[in-house]
Amino acid sequence: MALQYVANGQELKFAHINSQELIAAMPESDSAQKRLQAFEKDLTDQMEQLQVEINKKYQDYMQKRESLSPALRDTKEKELQDLGQRFQEYQTAAQKDMRDLQAKLMQPILEKAHKAITKVGETNGFVYVFDTSMGAVLYQSSKSTDILPMVKKELGITK
Repeated sequence: MALQYVANGQELKFAHINSQELIAAMPESDSAQKRLQAFEKDLTDQMEQLQVEINKKYQDYMQKRESLSPALRDTKEKELQDLGQRFQEYQTAAQKDMRDLQAKLMQPILEKAHKAITKVGETNGFVYVFDTSMGAVLYQSSKSTDILPMVKKELGITK
């Protein structure tokens, strides 16, 4: 039974949904997560290769340091500093790329979920649908309708 109030002679119905639970149940989420994990693994592998290269150059420098001329020593130290700087820049760019891909992959999923929630809300005459996954709902009456099952049905999700 939906939580109902009468205001200005009109019945107001309220509902709630855990949108994170809905998104996790959507098949599209699984494929998006797999793509994100594969992309993250590629980035991690590349960073590890860069780190190995930097470590190798550093160890090589440390072994030969005493035999190098001051000018060559300064050049090698500058080269190591530049490699460290490039590694940090790559890390920052990789994090941005990861966030961008996540946004790109999740946007259609979020839009699909929102459309289904809106359709269920309109079809059932709800004035508000609160998202309990956001943590902003301080109290929820047992009379408030959980529309998660209805939205899953709208999306054809059986699990």
